[in-house]
Amino acid sequence: MGFNCGIVGLPNVGKSTLFNALTATAQAEAANYPFCTIEPNVGRVGVPDVRLSTIAQIASSQKIIPTTLEFVDIAGLVKGASKGEGLGNQFLGHIRSVDAIVHVLRCFEDENITHVEHSIDPLRDKDIIDTELMLADLESVSKRAQMLSKKSHVIDKAQQAEKEVCDKVLKVLEEGRPARSLALTGEEKEAIQGLHLITIKPVVYVCNVQESDAKAGNALTESVKKMAATEHAPVVIISASIEAEISVLESTEEKAMFLEELGLTQSGLEKVIAAGYGLLNLLTFFTVGPKEARAWTTHVGATAPQAAGCIHTDFERGFICAETIAYRDYVQYNGEAGTKEAGKMRQEGRTYKVVDGDIFHFRFNV
Repeated sequence: MGFNCGIVGLPNVGKSTLFNALTATAQAEAANYPFCTIEPNVGRVGVPDVRLSTIAQIASSQKIIPTTLEFVDIAGLVKGASKGEGLGNQFLGHIRSVDAIVHVLRCFEDENITHVEHSIDPLRDKDIIDTELMLADLESVSKRAQMLSKKSHVIDKAQQAEKEVCDKVLKVLEEGRPARSLALTGEEKEAIQGLHLITIKPVVYVCNVQESDAKAGNALTESVKKMAATEHAPVVIISASIEAEISVLESTEEKAMFLEELGLTQSGLEKVIAAGYGLLNLLTFFTVGPKEARAWTTHVGATAPQAAGCIHTDFERGFICAETIAYRDYVQYNGEAGTKEAGKMRQEGRTYKVVDGDIFHFRFNV
């Protein structure tokens, strides 16, 4: 099961530098001119989780495999993107395919790095991107609503429900608000799923600052925080240049020392990954043994068979039960044998809802 976040923003705000640091590669060319990234670059990163190394140590696992999140570096949008300006149609198409949006905002001054709007104003930059994305959605929803209206005398129940949701979405988009500002039900979201709306996707705002502002932020990041609070959206402050330096350090100890020297306890990238993970409403479960300790990803609310299907479709198809241990019990009783003796291992059936940190051994028969 794959989950991905699209990194968006105006040209030269630090998207490709952030992507390179996230994936610790040079896949995306970071250059001081617009459209240096024409095709989206995709990188898969491990989600930091101290619980995984803890259970691996207890089980003496030979390998540790974290769960992953995918990041897509999408080229910089400009005014008019919704009308095809600056390869806009191509870029908007790439955004439609991601699950969530990481919106990078430039919150630093640097005369050596040009800005397409010739001044630094993250809220203005955010509005430019939002406007283009809303215009793109407005066009999609308008076309669909018109088509459904033309054949209103013959549409079925599902199409009628879709038309009602389209009308709701049209209203908020025309008011200049994103589709995610609507409190849509699960059924309503499903009704318009085929439209692949961009502004319905959850968003995290990433403020890119100078090294000196990485710890406390600055006046620009404060303005972003106030804006994001009105949208109930998370904000992460990072210095892309610091993250780029960290990404080339080989050992965990070196990275920790580097962060300590800067007065930081956690890298910005860890915060971005955690925010993306939370944004998608995901949780982690584990499988562990002498060969490997592994983290897996599923949605909040997933059942035990659905979690089993994340490992292999046969596990879900032939699901019998899930031998389940809570993470805290696994640690407290020092592994599987101890939890069994303490009566803390339990068998869960098809209706069991996965809890974050569950350790599973699936029984199945195909």
